[in-house]
Amino acid sequence: MCQHQPPCPSADSADRESARLVAHHPEQGWSLLCNGVLLFEDTGELLPDGRIIDPHRPLRVATAA
Repeated sequence: MCQHQPPCPSADSADRESARLVAHHPEQGWSLLCNGVLLFEDTGELLPDGRIIDPHRPLRVATAA
């Protein structure tokens, strides 16, 4: 799928989110990466084979002032 040199990481690799953007729609909350991964603003992902990766945004820790 990827035509870049060096090629983007595959959708199955651990660093799949580092693939180049093909389409970016922040108003809709998603981006399409070169490897076919749909990346959502909540950090969830939809892989090309239909698997879902749950959001993995780090938890925010509240601190008392």
